[in-house]
Amino acid sequence: MHLEDVHSPRDIKNLTYPELDELAHEIREKLISTTSKRGGHLASNLGVVELTLALHRVFDMPRDKIVFDVGHQSYVHKLLTGRFATFDTLRGFGGLSGFPKRSESEYDVFDTGHSSTAISAALGMARARDFLKQDNHVIAVVGDGALTGGMCYEALNDAGSTKTKLIVILNDNEMSIAPNVGALSRHLTDLRVSNGWTSTKKRVKTRLSRIPVVGKPMYNVIHWAKKSVKSLFVDEGFFDALGFQYFGPISGHDQRSLEKTLMLAKDYDGPAVIHVLTRKGYGYDKAEQKPEAFHGTPPFYIDTGDVRKTSNLPSFGKVMAQELCTLAEKDERVIAITAAMAGGTGLNIFEEKFPGRMLDVGIAEEHAVTMAAGMAAGGMKPYFAVYTSFFQRCYDQLIHDVCMQGLGVTFLLDRAGLVGQDGATHHGVYDFAEMLSIPGLNVLAPRDIHELRHMMRWTAGNTMPLAIRYGRDSVDLSDKYPCGGFEFGRWEMLEDGRDCALLAVGSMVKIALEARAVLAEMNIDAAVINCSTVKPMDEDMIRRLSGRALVTLEEHVLSGGFGSAVSSFCVSEELPGPVMSFGIPDTYVQHGRRDQLLKYLGLTPRQIAMRLKAVLEEKNGR
Repeated sequence: MHLEDVHSPRDIKNLTYPELDELAHEIREKLISTTSKRGGHLASNLGVVELTLALHRVFDMPRDKIVFDVGHQSYVHKLLTGRFATFDTLRGFGGLSGFPKRSESEYDVFDTGHSSTAISAALGMARARDFLKQDNHVIAVVGDGALTGGMCYEALNDAGSTKTKLIVILNDNEMSIAPNVGALSRHLTDLRVSNGWTSTKKRVKTRLSRIPVVGKPMYNVIHWAKKSVKSLFVDEGFFDALGFQYFGPISGHDQRSLEKTLMLAKDYDGPAVIHVLTRKGYGYDKAEQKPEAFHGTPPFYIDTGDVRKTSNLPSFGKVMAQELCTLAEKDERVIAITAAMAGGTGLNIFEEKFPGRMLDVGIAEEHAVTMAAGMAAGGMKPYFAVYTSFFQRCYDQLIHDVCMQGLGVTFLLDRAGLVGQDGATHHGVYDFAEMLSIPGLNVLAPRDIHELRHMMRWTAGNTMPLAIRYGRDSVDLSDKYPCGGFEFGRWEMLEDGRDCALLAVGSMVKIALEARAVLAEMNIDAAVINCSTVKPMDEDMIRRLSGRALVTLEEHVLSGGFGSAVSSFCVSEELPGPVMSFGIPDTYVQHGRRDQLLKYLGLTPRQIAMRLKAVLEEKNGR
């Protein structure tokens, strides 16, 4: 059977193991071919091919439920559940999502995109099953990286304490397979996961407990000895203490062992953890050699693994990291913090130069913020670089632990605005609404990479809570608008105009300038203001512009955003408010290229100009 003939998991249940090997090879070829053209999460998917095949052969999907943590490793699952014909639309506008989507398929039972949520969601489904007196299985597939997130432990503790039947698959792709799956380890695993071993444990415990005086101590000695021997080869004590039956470790690329273990865990009446060892990028040498580079990759050349470059500009993250290195050279108090995203945020550059001053806390954004607060209280100068969408997890810590105490923590919010093909779970479009209402928190948004440089230099003297927000796509306006510096609290008039004033934030400054050119063709003279200090606003500038029609532009939801803040100020000052606010409406934006999404949302320069022209004509009675 070929991959194109697989329309549902039923089609693979009767395949022989040699046939499965051929199918796995075809799946890997399809993954590499598609992501080389469209970008995406390659290394993690290459590592779970056999595991995903085993899951769909042993369990009865979609009656049985599988929840993928984060979900970036669900491409194989999509290929096996009737989506081969549309797989080439992956991460494209109107095409398949790069993550599980309930609206996309009945086999996707829970939308994911952020880490450490799968066990909680799966436990909820398992409890719903029990309340409804159903008998399906629920499985959570969790990467070892996700276990650095606190929600995993909350869910494990809850599930283990109530003995809810649930299967957690720990996809461990950091350990070396060779030392852990030798003959002795396999033998111990076979004993441990066998029905005979489990039933024998119960009989021994019951019978020894009946022996007066010595029975219980004897059982404890035997139990201690058994656990000591097993701990030489596997690390199951942690899960055992939480109330989970531990199976493994097993090779995640051994189809027979995977299916055998899944069957045994399926029959186990209680919460179980299956420890599976996989290799990121398995089957594609370029991804195996550099798994982090192929975690979330842009389009690339298959033969070399080199990225298909679309821009020669340095990323905002790279510019930030370079300036942070300069700050660290001058001030030994400067510390960089990441939540498992050193490469994505650019902090790998800082780590190479200052390895002892870069702290990676794992997927634990909440902890990162409070730890940074503690470091600031202790006299350090912490900078926390994080994707804007992941920063959503830090709200309580941001208010309670940083801002209420006025601590000098700088938040470097990468991937602000529309991030493209990763879609709704990763668009960074809620941060203004989170931050602008918090007393004592200052918020900046550079118009381009050069203004970011100056902002970073300015932070050397800053002692207050601060967030700097910048997008994924680099912008350089220096050819026509050189950046001579940054003045906190002061907006920059890039172009003057008598008819209206476009108050633009961050990435929208470039679009506002282009919209101005279109408006000029319509005989409308527009000023363009770079509102790089979002909070505190340049109130004097707003007052000076009050005789012109004000228009706000932001790559952020309109509710609670920059436009709302400007409108609120105008009301309080009894000034004319904005005649229009351009931004993202009250909806979750799908995946696609940023230019496609801007057009979809009516935020291209020409669309903005046309809508504004109609409003101005109506306002002026024409």
